Amino acid sequence: MNILSNLLSVPAQDSRPKRQRRGIEIKSPREIEIMRQSAKIVATVLKEISELVKPGMTTADLDAYAEKRIREMDATPSFKGYHGFPGSICSSINNEVVHGIPSPKKVIRAGDVLKVDTGAFYQGFHGDSCITIAVEEVKPDHAKLIRVAEEALYKGIEQVKAGNYLMDIAGAIEDHVKANGFSVVEDFTGHGVGRNLHEEPSVFNFRTREMPNVKLRKGMTLAIEPILNAGSKHCKTLSDRWTAVTVDNSFSAQFEHTVLVTETGHEILTDRSKL
Repeated sequence: MNILSNLLSVPAQDSRPKRQRRGIEIKSPREIEIMRQSAKIVATVLKEISELVKPGMTTADLDAYAEKRIREMDATPSFKGYHGFPGSICSSINNEVVHGIPSPKKVIRAGDVLKVDTGAFYQGFHGDSCITIAVEEVKPDHAKLIRVAEEALYKGIEQVKAGNYLMDIAGAIEDHVKANGFSVVEDFTGHGVGRNLHEEPSVFNFRTREMPNVKLRKGMTLAIEPILNAGSKHCKTLSDRWTAVTVDNSFSAQFEHTVLVTETGHEILTDRSKL
């Protein structure tokens, strides 16, 4: 598949612009404290969106709300203008996998599986997170897809601590997804996050030897984001050059957290449950 270099979730083949390919940054205590704030802004916006979504709204409505709230909290939307992306959120519905462009023409309907991904840039650092929302009552198999996607995220996060490796995260995610009969999207990965929205390392959701199996160190900040399809793992990009969809029209789900590596474990910086 031809992977575009301007996508908001990192292409698995690491075709990012050269200026972004730098060493892994270890955050200082001061930088971590700032990231806690940027991540809290993201978590707040996503929690509020999850509570206000209802049939009849458009994805443009959600985008306008997200931008307004991010700016009210003295931050700027990380996504807006990033390599030309027009929105403050990615809003992907049903068979749309990632990078759906918000639009007044995209009406949210009961039974939709809605992915909302957003980021906030605050005092020099980014927070990044994604949720999948079941709009009112969804089909049982779609509800399972959403549940397993979120479980897979936490299975990966459980492996985050200094001394473990990226493939520990990838293996835990892959095993849980496949055990439940779904496929892991391999075209996109998680990533480091901090001063830049996308930093090293790439955080895979499946075992691979294509990239170094980096040892986790205290002070790393990672955006872990498993993406699951109900059918084929393969995707294609639409003519808008952003929206990725499943090749077989199957539904897709995604969850993402910004996570700090600590000496004994991890801290979920975008944790919505503490708000």
